[in-house]
Amino acid sequence: MRYIVIGAGAVGGTIGARLYQGGHEVVLVARGAHYEALKNGGLRFFTPDSSETLDVPVADGPVPTRDDDVLIVATKSQDTISALDPWPKHLPVVCAQNGVDNERMVLRRFERVYGMCVWLPATHIEPGTVAAHGHPYSGMLHVGRYPQGVDEVSRQLVTDLNKSRLAGLDAPDVMRWKYGKLLSNLGNAIDALCGRDPGLESLHEQTRAEGTAVLEEAGISYPTPSEQAEVRGNKVDPRPIDGFERGGGSSWQSLARSAGSIEADYLNGEIVLLGREYGIPTPANEVLQREANRYAREKLPPRSMPVAELTALIDERSAAVSR
Repeated sequence: MRYIVIGAGAVGGTIGARLYQGGHEVVLVARGAHYEALKNGGLRFFTPDSSETLDVPVADGPVPTRDDDVLIVATKSQDTISALDPWPKHLPVVCAQNGVDNERMVLRRFERVYGMCVWLPATHIEPGTVAAHGHPYSGMLHVGRYPQGVDEVSRQLVTDLNKSRLAGLDAPDVMRWKYGKLLSNLGNAIDALCGRDPGLESLHEQTRAEGTAVLEEAGISYPTPSEQAEVRGNKVDPRPIDGFERGGGSSWQSLARSAGSIEADYLNGEIVLLGREYGIPTPANEVLQREANRYAREKLPPRSMPVAELTALIDERSAAVSR
């Protein structure tokens, strides 16, 4: 199979780089300054063990396709439809993305859709450069057919991942794993807005408690943190890379790059949506969704909101919904 990775940032760049290093055919699809840097200088790929410039084929849009192509979309969720729109609808699509709405969106347009639950600590801030911090594997990736099951395509992808310094797992219940990851990602907005101040622990707890409450009410299954930790073990331990400070997760990176948009509608917003459907208040997630979007839209710097300000906004919203 040839893997066409649409969105060659932190996650897509790492998956593409590792598959390429593993001897598989790969095309990276990027845009703007990142595309120009990849085209002119290759992908500078850094890990805790090595640094290498990879001459991976790159494009800034659709390329002539083959019957054995697999599209791996690793854009942010808000860009999914526009990124996939030009591609042939008979090709299999793997959603290597946070959130749980991408697969459903894509299935409206493509015949075969696969979920990928991504545990992959990586950084992409500078065009042409990706740093993958995980060790000994760069990432752990559960893969399964959407809405459930596995098939020849997903099994082959898992096999190829495991030959490429990535830990791939067959996951017939892949969306269960993605809902578990969603709960972990609810704190991304807190990190992007305020950082990792110890005083934010109670907000993290409130945000996650709202998420678990709506998933329970909706009857949606998800793995517990202990189950996730047991599966990961020490396979993807974040380690330092000389010259790269691991500043934050995907939402932090969106603000750091002044991308103009952020994934909050598909992370905190997913919990807000379910809460409204099932009549459960989600004030912390509402505020995080709103403020993360505002920071992205206004291109405000990451971690520049005072903790007291965020806390006051959530307290105010909590009081309003409890009246």
